[in-house]
Amino acid sequence: MKILQKTKAVSILINFIITVTVVIILMALFNKNHWKIRRAWAKLQAWLTGYDLEVIGAPDPDVQMVILNHQSLLDIIIMEATYPKNIAWVAKKEIEDMPFFGKVISLSKMIAINRQDKKSLIKLFSDSKERLEEGRVIAIFPEGTRGDGKSIAPFKAGTKLIASKLKLKVQPIVVVNTRNVLDSQNFLAKSGKVKLIYLDSFNVKDNKNWFEEVQTQMQKRLQIELNKN
Repeated sequence: MKILQKTKAVSILINFIITVTVVIILMALFNKNHWKIRRAWAKLQAWLTGYDLEVIGAPDPDVQMVILNHQSLLDIIIMEATYPKNIAWVAKKEIEDMPFFGKVISLSKMIAINRQDKKSLIKLFSDSKERLEEGRVIAIFPEGTRGDGKSIAPFKAGTKLIASKLKLKVQPIVVVNTRNVLDSQNFLAKSGKVKLIYLDSFNVKDNKNWFEEVQTQMQKRLQIELNKN
């Protein structure tokens, strides 16, 4: 079974290398349309990966930031393929610094952050404000890294700092089973069902304890979904 999963993972990797190269070239040529290009790419990946998506709830059209638990590269693909607004992902600076493929971050004006440099918070705030003024929605994985899909790791402070400083309206999203379908750490892939669950949105200025409460809320919802299997 794992041989088949490895084989599928290899085919997905080859597909990524080829299609992301094409995406970078297209964005360089037609950068004003980078959202449409990214969205078309994500929908193609959805078809090639072969997952079955169930969406529960709906995106609030007025939110300025979405926060998600992170398990797999598939989390990003699903959001890019389905979210109705142009997302500005907060990403590690190391991704932007990758030769050639880092252009995915810079050309699409994502928000790259160097977590080892405290001065980067200033750039994080200014970039976030600029993207919001462009009508985009900030998207961030508050755990700061991929988890095992069974629990949600403690949130990093950066998410709270951005949302509170800019007084944003936030919507939490719980992602379920993406790691089981595309395990980008152990390099395994298979077909399966994944869920995207939109929780209630809120204004951070209305609740000073929102950060801790949201983490608890997301963990509880994830556990409910896992207990169904």
